[in-house]
Amino acid sequence: MPQFQFRNYTLEEILLASSLLLIFSVLASRISSKFGVPALLLFLGIGMLAGSEGPGGIAFDDYRLAFAVGSVCLAVIIFDGGMRTSWKSIQPFLPLGISLSFVGTVVTGAVTGIFAHYVLGLSWLEGLLLGAIVSSTDAAAVFSILRARSLTLSGSLKQTLEFEAGSNDPVAVFLTIGMLMLITTPEQGFVPILTLFLKQAGLGLALGWLGARFIRWLINHIGVEYEGLYGVFLVGLVICLFALTSTLGGSGFLAVYVAGLSLGHFDFLHKGSMTRFVDGIAWLSQILVFLTLGLLVFPSHLLQVWKEGLLLAIAMMFFSRPLSVWLASMGSSMKKNERIFVSWVGLRGAAPIILATLPWSVGVPRAEYFFNLVFFVVLLSVIVQGISIPWFAAKTRVTVPIEKEVSNQLTDDFLPEGFTVVDIDIKDNARIRDRRVVDLGLPEGVLMISLERDKRYLIPKGNTVLRTGDHVRVLARPSNLEELHKVLGETRSPKQPDLT
Repeated sequence: MPQFQFRNYTLEEILLASSLLLIFSVLASRISSKFGVPALLLFLGIGMLAGSEGPGGIAFDDYRLAFAVGSVCLAVIIFDGGMRTSWKSIQPFLPLGISLSFVGTVVTGAVTGIFAHYVLGLSWLEGLLLGAIVSSTDAAAVFSILRARSLTLSGSLKQTLEFEAGSNDPVAVFLTIGMLMLITTPEQGFVPILTLFLKQAGLGLALGWLGARFIRWLINHIGVEYEGLYGVFLVGLVICLFALTSTLGGSGFLAVYVAGLSLGHFDFLHKGSMTRFVDGIAWLSQILVFLTLGLLVFPSHLLQVWKEGLLLAIAMMFFSRPLSVWLASMGSSMKKNERIFVSWVGLRGAAPIILATLPWSVGVPRAEYFFNLVFFVVLLSVIVQGISIPWFAAKTRVTVPIEKEVSNQLTDDFLPEGFTVVDIDIKDNARIRDRRVVDLGLPEGVLMISLERDKRYLIPKGNTVLRTGDHVRVLARPSNLEELHKVLGETRSPKQPDLT
């Protein structure tokens, strides 16, 4: 029987390697949650170990394929980020968010380009190209590390960073493409670049806004029989919007971010289940893109640029990013400690490495040098800045316990209609003591929303074991209270007398 072959690998070998990489990546996320190590660093590390110079020995050097995979994955990640950002909460900080995403990104790219010219010896165009590639940030890593420590940023700062990270990738893409146009066709000048910017931004905003409304209408009227298919349908529509906008010459990344932001504000059928489904696909996309980029790099080649990479990373951490944040936040209400924190958490993520594959596609000289340099800078940024985020957040006093946000939202005004909040104190004789949440058999429609332990607030998970002294808060319908009492023992509502 003939076997399927791809680059001398059989289908079975490809499936085995892919599934093992996916499994190892998910298991590695436990390390991220426990020790606060950025998940993307672990995914990159697994990809590098599986690559041609690692124990895995998988040969992969297709930069065009890596860019294609990375672009689609990044579009899904950006859409998910937009959908999870509350439009109402970012409106008061919209001018600051736009300034950080545009002015901040441009200044970061320009200052980094000037440094690359004078210190690294690159030409002006090469230096500015390098600056454009590394100009965007990745806030998802910041929030995942803070969640692992049961912390969250104060409302305004969190929303500002989310908006900046979701909207500055299109700016970095535009800057990179513009510099590539100047390098490959210098005789055209700056007019085509300005036209490109107006076209990308205009079509991205317009098609994103229109696309969100069309997607909402379609979901509400399509009448698919199975609820599980709605999430698949939504992902297909998002990728279609990204591809259509890009085909027409607009910014596909901006379009999907605007669409996600708009859909997050709308109500539509099965929104909850689709949000969870898209979140899972976004995680899969993150794993896929970082594994692919990890496979693409040759660790021995990184050693050849470590001096330049170290100098560039230090310049970005301590000069380019702080200067861009200071300029972009002038005239805003952002406090000094918040400026310092935002300056430090300008982590580089997937977008710079994906953009670093573009010079290969257009035949730019020294394309491999650019890729290795960018990869080294991202790696160093994630290690140094990523791991130090909890400490830096504590020093600048910009975090609050997660429970503060949860409890503030569970007032009568914001409590879901038909639900009540129930408090449970775990005592020595409690029947649920030393049992996992997943084993409790909670009634359908009951959600355990917070757990206070040793004056620290946690979000209960399925494998969380309840201990003596824990204070648990549950969201339930009144019709479920009797059954809930049987499962958990004695319970009390915050507004009722303590029955324990």
